[in-house]
Amino acid sequence: MQTVKPLLLIDDDYLDAAITRRSLRQLRIQNPLIHKSNAEEALASLRTSPHDAPCIILLDLNMPRMNGFEFLSCVKADAGLISIPVVVLTTSTAQEDVQASLRLGAAEYIVKAVDASTFMESLRILERYCACANPAWNDPKMHRTHDQG
Repeated sequence: MQTVKPLLLIDDDYLDAAITRRSLRQLRIQNPLIHKSNAEEALASLRTSPHDAPCIILLDLNMPRMNGFEFLSCVKADAGLISIPVVVLTTSTAQEDVQASLRLGAAEYIVKAVDASTFMESLRILERYCACANPAWNDPKMHRTHDQG
């Protein structure tokens, strides 16, 4: 039996993490969500348990100790982690942050919207990543498509 790979959320703001968790549940994303509140802890966990790698990493940029750019640089320089897609999930709308994230290897850049429905629509991009990690997503009864309300 295949196991469903988790999503890894790295965000030091617990309220933002709770909103993300709720939004993913509303989108019916079946993958478990693992939350790490700092990038150093997340990186150490990824390096010590590469067989438990997530299907995707959701990364906040603005964190103390190790920021999102530093984390992204480390992950994309590590041969064992480079293939994990990293989606930047941040409040920053600065074009230089978008460009730097993509240049460092981020797969996507999502701005945390204040409006819940806008935020949920932004997170729909994650369905594609989760589909690859969850065989149940091939069953149309398990999730809504972009065309359904």
